[in-house]
Amino acid sequence: MKSYRFLIRGRVQGVWYRANVQKNADKSSFNGYVKNLQDGRVEAVVSCEEKRLSDFIALLKKGSQLSSVDEITQREISERFTGGFVVRH
Repeated sequence: MKSYRFLIRGRVQGVWYRANVQKNADKSSFNGYVKNLQDGRVEAVVSCEEKRLSDFIALLKKGSQLSSVDEITQREISERFTGGFVVRH
């Protein structure tokens, strides 16, 4: 299992993006969190098997009906997450 940090840029704040990512990620049994950043981006972190990574990225791209994702950057991190997928403030 590996962990990844994503930075999502686009119309992703104030459009139910975090709530939808959280709901869909939790439903799919991912572990991690999603939170707004002060610069208008959203940060998402997940711990998952590498073979499930593309499914998580698809959730990030989907977002909500009102959101639009322009760019997603990704990097591997060492921290591990368990206990579901939550919204952090």
